[in-house]
Amino acid sequence: MIATQAKLVYQLNKYYNERCQARKAAIAKTIREVCKVVSDVLKEVEVQEPRFISSLSEIDTRFEGMEVIAPNEFEVVLYLNQMGVFNFVDDGSLPGCAVLKLSDGRKRSMSLWVEFITASGYLSARKIRSRFQTLVAQAVDKCSYRDVVKMVADTSEVKLRIRERYVVQITPAFKCTGIWPRSAAQWPMPHIPWPGPNRVAEVKAEGFNLLSKECYSLTGKQSSAESDAWVLQFAEAENRLLMSGCRKKCLSILKTLRDRHLELPGQPLNNYHMKTLLMYECEKHPRETDWDESCLGDRLNGILLQLISCLQCRRCPHYFLPNLDLFQGKPHSGLETAAKQTWRLAREILTNAKSLDKL
Repeated sequence: MIATQAKLVYQLNKYYNERCQARKAAIAKTIREVCKVVSDVLKEVEVQEPRFISSLSEIDTRFEGMEVIAPNEFEVVLYLNQMGVFNFVDDGSLPGCAVLKLSDGRKRSMSLWVEFITASGYLSARKIRSRFQTLVAQAVDKCSYRDVVKMVADTSEVKLRIRERYVVQITPAFKCTGIWPRSAAQWPMPHIPWPGPNRVAEVKAEGFNLLSKECYSLTGKQSSAESDAWVLQFAEAENRLLMSGCRKKCLSILKTLRDRHLELPGQPLNNYHMKTLLMYECEKHPRETDWDESCLGDRLNGILLQLISCLQCRRCPHYFLPNLDLFQGKPHSGLETAAKQTWRLAREILTNAKSLDKL
């Protein structure tokens, strides 16, 4: 048994050093290329409208605010200034979303974003995004990369297609630090020892982002409240949770397996599902020794089996917001295909570690 485990860990490390590192290098190269274009477009936007200042910056070879959705799909979060005069209201009526309401009607004229405030005092995510979309469309025509970049039509999101190969969504957002959403108040569960009080304090201090984008839990319910609402996102908090042990290596292997074998029509599975299930696995195995290199095979198998279970039940709760189902709106046939494909993958890895050479 121990010999089998050791063999699997050896093969996984080999897979990580070959396949995962090659994936990382290729994505890093793409990000450089994409960021040049996006920075140029955002510079043009800023000339027209100084309230939209580019926050895309490179720190230690990493671009702050850049999320990799898939090897050819990215999201750039554009942080806006001055949320000051608004209160954050999160009453659970819109799963995964919250609204920003003027703290005092008399402060309306003091807001930097005055023309995007609705009659009832809400800062409208949709209105800001609509204005930003117009600015980006104009900037694309003027920027020095205009021959290789164009706007993606038929969406209220701000999406660019670059060199006909990559899609980048640019999402206006506010950074919220020092507060924690009420809809995530159940985290951490009192009976679960992971991640421990110190790390919890760090994560909560890291805060969350409010994004101006379509909230997939609300498609079909296009009420005015929905279009004014902001989507909650916890990228920095999640990354802080996964810092120690072999967690990041495990996530890298999961992402590589997904990109190579689970990129299916209708995209039922994305890398965020992998990250979510990894955090649930951390709760099931709370001790740091459970995340030692020698346990990599066990953790990976645990996550793949949990993924199959979620796909079969057609439900994958968001880690911080359990009322939000990450499979909502995904076609059932796609989830079924993904479950079968994941089962094949898990069985192959479990029964024959050497199969990783071909995966």
